Amino acid sequence: MDIFAYSMLCFTSLFTLMDPLGVMPVFLQMTEDMSAGERRSIALKSCALTFVILVLFTLCGRFLFHFFGISTNGFRIAGGIIIFKIGYDMLQAHFTHVKLNENEKKEYSRNITVTPLAVPMLCGPGVISSGITLMEDALEYIFKIALVCVIALVCLLSFIILCVSTRLLKILGETGNNVMMRLMGLILMVIAVECFINGMQPVLTDILRQAHACP
Repeated sequence: MDIFAYSMLCFTSLFTLMDPLGVMPVFLQMTEDMSAGERRSIALKSCALTFVILVLFTLCGRFLFHFFGISTNGFRIAGGIIIFKIGYDMLQAHFTHVKLNENEKKEYSRNITVTPLAVPMLCGPGVISSGITLMEDALEYIFKIALVCVIALVCLLSFIILCVSTRLLKILGETGNNVMMRLMGLILMVIAVECFINGMQPVLTDILRQAHACP
């Protein structure tokens, strides 16, 4: 895979999983009593924190694997299942990756920068799983640099989308937003299947090899 194809894969995976368009309605609801400046400040802090968290997990993924004794293939399989579930929920136009009751919305309305906006809305388990898996595929330093740059780009786009969320939601409308979310969900499910297959192939190969080796 060349650097352009890898960068496009990173962008598609991370932007779809981060889903700033899906975060918009919740963000607007939780900041409805705030000014445009306050919303911009919260969006900036949350996206910056998302970048830091995601880069840290992405760069430390290999260390975490060794520390907990997790194989890369096992993580690909688990990550593929998680991402598939998120994509399926998006395909049904459900905002199920974030579950907040009314009391939580009131509690976080003035302090949502870290939780729930940065984690888990923008930087949930699916995004972290995808970031670690993509870093495992980056065999050369240029690919690793490209991944970090894509993470920065996705966080920047998320910040811009949240800043113009009021206007954007009016333009798209509820129907347009649901259509966009379903389309991204379908793309996400395809990526998840590829991730699952890439994890299963070496495992099945080892099983078949051991089966043939047995007398």
